Amino acid sequence: MANLPWELILAVTGALVPIIAFLWEFALVGRKRLGYRVQMDTAPTAVDTLHAGAWRRLERADGGPLTDPSFALIRIENIGTTNIAETDYAFPENTPVGIRVRFPGRRIAGVVVTELSDPTLATYFGEKAPGLSMSDLDEAGQTVGLVELPKVKLNSSDHYKVLVVLERAEGFVLEPAKSTESGFPDPEVVGTISGGVASGKVHKTKGQTGTPRWVVALVCFLLMVSLAEPFIFELTSGRSAPLDCATGNLTVTGSTAFEPVLREAADTYARSCPDSGFAFDMHGSAQGLELLNRTRSPEMVAFSDGVKGDRLPELLPRPTAFLLFTIVINRDAGVQDLTLAQVRDVFSGRIANWREVGGNDVPVRIVDREALSGTRATLEQRILSGAVEPGENSNDCVEPINDSLRGVVVRCRRADTGSMLDAVVGTSGAIGYSELRAATDRTDLLRVRIDGQDATLEAADHGAYPFWQTEYAYTFGEPAASSLAASFMRYLTNQVGSDIIRSYGNRPCAELANPVLCRPTDG
Repeated sequence: MANLPWELILAVTGALVPIIAFLWEFALVGRKRLGYRVQMDTAPTAVDTLHAGAWRRLERADGGPLTDPSFALIRIENIGTTNIAETDYAFPENTPVGIRVRFPGRRIAGVVVTELSDPTLATYFGEKAPGLSMSDLDEAGQTVGLVELPKVKLNSSDHYKVLVVLERAEGFVLEPAKSTESGFPDPEVVGTISGGVASGKVHKTKGQTGTPRWVVALVCFLLMVSLAEPFIFELTSGRSAPLDCATGNLTVTGSTAFEPVLREAADTYARSCPDSGFAFDMHGSAQGLELLNRTRSPEMVAFSDGVKGDRLPELLPRPTAFLLFTIVINRDAGVQDLTLAQVRDVFSGRIANWREVGGNDVPVRIVDREALSGTRATLEQRILSGAVEPGENSNDCVEPINDSLRGVVVRCRRADTGSMLDAVVGTSGAIGYSELRAATDRTDLLRVRIDGQDATLEAADHGAYPFWQTEYAYTFGEPAASSLAASFMRYLTNQVGSDIIRSYGNRPCAELANPVLCRPTDG
């Protein structure tokens, strides 16, 4: 059973059932259908009251009063999808009668046509038109009133109504508890047409005041199919992997700025593809590239903030994401807006106290990343116009390593994004930089606006915000199409991984105007 294509079976069933229902209802059963409806069958009560009026003067053709009179209103209608012709009625061709209406226990006092959906139907009920008649029959000692209706041509949805005046037959005893509200048995409508299915008999109908039951049943069936499909598929196929799943183990190395995205994406991939495994060795972009080049492993992918340059020629890059970065600052600095020129002056060491740029009287302390950090390389490329930051002169980010450096702006370095952010928070007057999402999650520091512009994808894409970088995935040579490395990189750019990238405030490269370069169109 597990090998059966249940998804296909359910999909085909969901498509065929409404088609078959439609054909059955409108092409087969409903092709020619003659229906009737008893819209009224009632008798007056308390006719001896003062207000009975003309009702008490109802009489037969011979002038005698009616005995327990009653009225019945019968509607005859074409409820099919095609026209009914005179020749479709099953009564013999030599008789003009198409339908008979029987009234057990009653005699017919009079018949009149009260409504025609099409004025042309009047030709079937004129004085010279045969077929409309009334009579009383004696069947096994019981009187039965009979109304015969002509063979009327009815187009689809056409109808006519006849009003029948009746009286109780002699010897018939009314039993209201067992009969209609008139006190008499239900009228019996007898007729048959050809061109339909089954018996072709005239069908009793009801006034439609809501959605037909078969439509409700069909909708419920289709709803159950749609709800049952995922459960049936899960039960019959187990934890079937998506078509792009790959097996094996993959080592992910490189950028600590992109690490949270990669860990979440790998975890999601592994849950969907249970035969895959991931290991992480994140020590920065440059170190990740060096590790990949040294091991030459086809089971390793290194992620880098920016391109590797001309070195390591055997490492092949693939643009993966467009990352935003931000300048972060300790709250004691009293600054949150800096021009691009002021940011350069701060990181070059030309500004030693925050009061020089409108902040508090607090010394500037710079927290840098390691020299091989991709985030640091992005700062130097995008913000400092290629200038390389001076070396570090402090271990604790507060005091210089020796007295000869006093009076110089304090600089320290941290190995990863989290350590840098912690140092900025814990050091009065400190300034640093990090990937945007990591800084956004911290409420204990401030993000600096550059030239009044917040770090947003829209601003970077239009050239208004300068601190961004392309995240590249590197492999040693071209990985096999069926490998976990190739599958995971496709997953990041085309599948759920793209949603994860966006959730961290970044953007998949494929969604940019120039996905090959993975950069703003005017940047």
